Amino acid sequence: MLQLAEQYYRDGSCGMVVQVETSIKPEPIGVRIYPESDGQPMADNTKQFRWIVLIKENLEILFAENADVFVAGDLLWYPVEGMGRCQAPDVMVVFGRPKGDRGSYKQWEENGIPPLVVFEIISPSNTVAEMSKKMLFYQEYGVEEYYIYDPEKGELVGSVSRGDRLAEIEPVNGWVSPRLGVRFELGENGLVIYHPDGERFLSPVELARRREQAEGRVKILEAKLRELGIDPEVI
Repeated sequence: MLQLAEQYYRDGSCGMVVQVETSIKPEPIGVRIYPESDGQPMADNTKQFRWIVLIKENLEILFAENADVFVAGDLLWYPVEGMGRCQAPDVMVVFGRPKGDRGSYKQWEENGIPPLVVFEIISPSNTVAEMSKKMLFYQEYGVEEYYIYDPEKGELVGSVSRGDRLAEIEPVNGWVSPRLGVRFELGENGLVIYHPDGERFLSPVELARRREQAEGRVKILEAKLRELGIDPEVI
């Protein structure tokens, strides 16, 4: 009779090993599985989700012209082949890897390059133990910059690699990310992040409105040129 035995190995991680033994084949067959979901929601509330989208999309815009910067949100990162350990940073940035779709980030398939910048947005369900575990994971596997933002409290904690550990950035207000070049400012309304050119991070709605305004100004300019007998298409 066919006998199927499944054994799952979890150390607070995402992966698992399925051992399959049958009466037909005396030798066990090991199948390594790397799930593409940890079963957890991307965000617990609209505020957390809005911040994840804001940071991820603005970093995509920042590095849009650099083909070798990969930005992802809520993507499982497996640092070591053959182990189930993983985390799904709210936002992560990888330098030296091409853009493109991935079901998960398997580091051994990415020339061994880890994400160097990670963001986590705090939600009410996050515990101190959970965040401490994430810190140790990111520290162990090569993250150089780690930022934790609590949108409810308006508090930002940043850490940067110092030798073999992540050391807290003090003060973090006004800090400029060495890798990203973005600046973090804390005020009465919470966190504001600025692009290297001084423009603040904008939401998708704000970006759409800005684009519409720019297109409107172009149309007005074209109309004025035509009034002067100038064809804007040939300028």
